[in-house]
Amino acid sequence: MRRVALSEIKDHFSEYLRKASKEQIVITKHGRPAGVLIGFATEDDWFDYKLENDPQFLGRVAEARANLRAGKGIPWEEIEAEDDRRAEKSTKRGQTHR
Repeated sequence: MRRVALSEIKDHFSEYLRKASKEQIVITKHGRPAGVLIGFATEDDWFDYKLENDPQFLGRVAEARANLRAGKGIPWEEIEAEDDRRAEKSTKRGQTHR
């Protein structure tokens, strides 16, 4: 993580935005951390960042994990079996699956 003064960031924003796609940059104001500049090398990086910081998504993940710990999950084998049954039905109707 790199520390850079706000005045430097303002003067060379494009350059630091490019650098931020490789490492987070802590922006300092009067020598103290004031913010973080985070860049994204790809659209996937942006998507991942949005998910990792979305309270609603994180809440759903936490709820799903709690349900799994409480034994309320569906075993993977059941999901595979259902998928196989659907594929078989589609094949019989002349449709393709997967």
